[in-house]
Amino acid sequence: MGRTPKPPVKSYNNTEFLNGPDARLIRILSEYLEPAARFEAERIEDTIVFFGSARILPLAESTRWLEETRQGQDADEAAVTRAERAVRLSRYYEDAVELARLVTEWSMGLGGEKKRMVVCSGGGPGIMEAANRGAQEAGGQSIGLSISLPMEQATNAHVPGELAFEFHYFFMRKFWFVHLAKAVVIFPGGFGTLDEAFEVMTLVQTGKTGRPVPILFYGEEYWRDILHIDALARWGMISPGDVKLLHFCNEPQQAFETLKRELARTGNIF
Repeated sequence: MGRTPKPPVKSYNNTEFLNGPDARLIRILSEYLEPAARFEAERIEDTIVFFGSARILPLAESTRWLEETRQGQDADEAAVTRAERAVRLSRYYEDAVELARLVTEWSMGLGGEKKRMVVCSGGGPGIMEAANRGAQEAGGQSIGLSISLPMEQATNAHVPGELAFEFHYFFMRKFWFVHLAKAVVIFPGGFGTLDEAFEVMTLVQTGKTGRPVPILFYGEEYWRDILHIDALARWGMISPGDVKLLHFCNEPQQAFETLKRELARTGNIF
């Protein structure tokens, strides 16, 4: 007797097909359906999103870098300046930890069957790590929406496994940032942070979020230097009222009180 022929691979188990161009739509749908199922399983109702640079270090780490740079035999003025700037920026890491802690402690007291105002970050290092760390220190969950990049950045250790995601498509990752967001806090950052900030501002300005979403820029010294939103209004490129969509804060407690006030004003807290 001949051997029983091996059955053909089912389409949904055919990894060559699933990873090929013909299955791109399936992969896109998966990045919607799988996170949706996990958010439902974890009873996540809505989020407060933290954006900011992956390059900003904790204070202890940046201070150590500065000391090592100053003591190095080949230290030059430019290297010392970079290390000094890293120490200066580290305040934003520490402030993000504190703000995320305040938000998480407050949100856990809101009650209800679902989890409200859960801290959400991009899942990587820097400000993202700080946000997840602050939520963890408060004893709460947080979300990490990572993205696969040529230079890999592992999901930070403060994101719980049940709410750690890695996206392939930037637009699906952005969808999940905005879809559940009731407020957005934007810490200092570069191109990626600016991309996220302007995407959110555009969606809120055009009403595509379906609800008001308070936008808070943290670190007025930095953002007033980088952004000149008032100039857009002076030139007539945005309406004067659009400027009022944005709030600037410099301290964790101030930012926390601003978030609570704006969430109550817009009805997002209920």
